[in-house]
Amino acid sequence: MRIDLSQLTEAELVDLNRRIVERLRMIRQVHAHVKMLEFTIGQRVCFQTDVRKVEGVLVRYNKKSVTVVTDDGERWNVAPGLLQRGTAADSARASGNVVHMRKA
Repeated sequence: MRIDLSQLTEAELVDLNRRIVERLRMIRQVHAHVKMLEFTIGQRVCFQTDVRKVEGVLVRYNKKSVTVVTDDGERWNVAPGLLQRGTAADSARASGNVVHMRKA
């Protein structure tokens, strides 16, 4: 399907742009959701920041990201596309740093 943009009015172009942006947003959300489902709550994961590699436990799925809690108690909201499976499955237990989550 080919659209001749020169034949569209300004209002039609604005409407087309809005619909394209909505469609792209939906496609990105689907990709993020599919990537998110590769990981499970409680699984050890890691990701790279500009400064260091961060490893922790995935504790929550958010709309566009996941929440990871490190062994030091830091909370990170991370895009699921940046996650990798954690390398040391028992490193939290071995170091004595276990994260306990309570419902509020």
